[in-house]
Parts: sequence; structure tokens; C-alpha cells
Amino acid sequence: MTASWQQSWLTDGRLHFALGIEDTFVPQSRPGERAIDEYELTEHYQRFASDFELAASVGAELLRWGIPWYRLTPEQGSWSWDWTDRALDAMVAHGIEPIIDLVHYGTPTWLEGGFAHPDYPQHVEEYAARVSERYSGLARAYTPVNEPVIHALFCGEYSYWPPYLTGREGFATIATNLARGFVRSQRAIAANLGDDAILVHVEAAMDFIGDDAAPEHREEAERLRQQVYLVEDLVTGRVDADHPLRASLTLAGVSDDDLRWFADHAVRPDVMGVNYYPRHSVELFEPGVRHAGGFADPRPSVDGGTEALERAMRRFAERYGAPVMLTETCVTGTRAERIAWLDASVAAMDRLRADGLPVVGYTWWPLFDMYEWTWRHTTAPRHEHLLTMGLHDLVESPEGLLRVPHLVADRFRAHASR
Repeated sequence: MTASWQQSWLTDGRLHFALGIEDTFVPQSRPGERAIDEYELTEHYQRFASDFELAASVGAELLRWGIPWYRLTPEQGSWSWDWTDRALDAMVAHGIEPIIDLVHYGTPTWLEGGFAHPDYPQHVEEYAARVSERYSGLARAYTPVNEPVIHALFCGEYSYWPPYLTGREGFATIATNLARGFVRSQRAIAANLGDDAILVHVEAAMDFIGDDAAPEHREEAERLRQQVYLVEDLVTGRVDADHPLRASLTLAGVSDDDLRWFADHAVRPDVMGVNYYPRHSVELFEPGVRHAGGFADPRPSVDGGTEALERAMRRFAERYGAPVMLTETCVTGTRAERIAWLDASVAAMDRLRADGLPVVGYTWWPLFDMYEWTWRHTTAPRHEHLLTMGLHDLVESPEGLLRVPHLVADRFRAHASR
């Protein structure tokens, strides 16, 4: 099948409504940690066609959807296209345009060291080249890496996911190798698709408020604010000798020649995507309290509401000079709470657009409920890790996981059809 996309959704002046299907894949396991594949947990591998029908039924024009890289290439040099072929054909048949997540956490199991492997950039470049060439008639929009700052934190600083590095040096190591692969992937996609390519860069919005200006917090708060942008700054060639994180990069072995490479090969987003969760994206510096951060000693999160959302959208738009899209948002809560946030966040996008900010899209994430990543670290059954955040509930039944629509789906449809 070949898609017949009309005018680009970047240039028609509308706010386009999108959905996402949670696509975290961390296939490596070790004692006390089982592999996690959200498509497997939510039975999307079996139900992909009906899932895409659900997305179309609530008016989604776009779907953020990832390819399970570790399944596509189960062994180095071996490629298994059958499931991805069928899935993308089905998505397009339902009139939905994909925004393909190439890397939404996780690498193939044969890539020892994952994102820290010295050959990671060339492997992810080959993956991007093969996918964009094979699906050139079906997909034009790609996200090379979803939330690179979360990759760098979880894999490089917190030792939560492979390759389990730690500290600021670990963060910088993962961030720079991820950035090099990001650049090479985007260039491979552009070489295959030319002017048709739409590169959607996606980063997590993270903000820090409270007593952040106090002497004991000021330096840490500034570092945290800067590191949110580090990978995007690298790939867009913005990191020079005066960058606030240059010293951290030096500790990780990043040389002046490396920075020149990024400057010489800089890529730009066609769309700058922002992932924002009102109850998790803003952290609080408390007076007189020092937290180490991470999972061991986290700072408390506060509900930033639409104020922090609008602030994040403006910051990313101004920093990178590209149209912006809310690429993930929701609240985990009751249906009434989800509807309230859906209405409030759409209204925030309308305000930003009315004020002249080039907001091109809105994404509720996810289409149906998902399972918390803590599933990886327990032996509990999946239902104990259910996150009620979708437009459709996931309900256990003898026939497997049912997708049950409710009022949140109806409200999304009303927004999408306006």
C-alpha cells in the first residue's frame, strides 16, 4: 500500500490532533529485572489493526508509533519485516499518518552496551536508512529519538536501564553518543525522503521551581535546566566552548573535534515536539532540603498545570526556532480528571496559537492504558501495574485485553472534529 498524503500538516495552519501508543522496549534482562515490551504487555502485536481502527474512530489524524528495533533485527545483520509491514499497511488503510518513533527507549540485545557502544551511531543510522527506504511510500514523519534527556538520565545517570552508567559523566556519555546517532539517523532519513521528510524532534519538558535560587540549590537547578536541552543543543550545533555543560562533556571525553563534528553536521527539527505531564514534569526545590535526585532520593513533583505547559512550549519554540507540537500529555487518574486536563491543555494550545506561537499539533498519550515501567523490576502480574491514562481502558478478559471506550474518548473526538 502507498499513502496519499495531501498538504503537509505543518503548513495548513490548523491544530492537528494525534494519539500515541506506548512503545517502550527494553529487551535486556538480568536478575531482578525482566525485559519490558509495552506492545507485548498491551497485546498490540495481535491487535494492531483494531487499535488503528480505534484511533481513527476518535478522529486522530496522526499517530506517534514506534518500531520495535530489537524485533526488527533480532540478530546483527538479520532483518524481519513481516509484522511492521502489516502494521504500517493497516495504519495507512485507516487514514492515519504515522509519526514513526525509531528509538523510544531500548536497543537490540546483540548491541553490547546499548547506547554507550562505540558503534551505536552507525547501527542506528543503518536502521534509520533501511526503515525510511522501505516505507518511503507510507511514512514521511520520523522522530529519531524520543526524549533523549530521559535516555541519558535513566541509562547514564540513574543506572536504571542498560547500560547502567552512573553520575554526570555517565549522563554526558550517553547524551553525546545518542546525539551522534541522532544526527546520522536524521541525515539517512533525509537522504531517502528528500523534501518530503518531516523530522519531529521530541524532548521531555522538565522544569524546576521553588527555592531554586537559594545558594545551596542554584548551581544544581541551573545544571538540571541546561541538561534538558543538551542532546538537542548538540544535534543542532549549539554546543561550543561557552556552553554551560562544556565541562561535563569534557569529563566524558568529548573533545573540541567532537563539537566541531556536531557543528559541521548540524540538523534541525521541522517540528519541535514537547512531552509534558502536569503532575510529573515540574520538580520542587524545597527550602533547607537537599535531594540527590533520581530514583534513590527524588525531589517532589508538583502539578504545573497549564502555566508550566505554556512556558515549556514557548521555551522550546524560541530556543530552536521551529514550529512546536505537544507530542505527549495526559494525567493518570479518573475519567473526570482526564477530561478536565484534556480540555485545559487543548485550551492552552489555542491560547498559544492565538498569541502567534506556531503550534501545529496536540497529542494525547496514550490511545489506551499502559503498564508502569516498574513492571520490569517486580514479579507481579501486569494488572498490578496498570496506569489509567488512556482514551480507552484496558480490561482483562478470557479473550485477552479489551479496549473499552469511555467519555474521555468522546471528548477527544469532539476536540478533533471541531
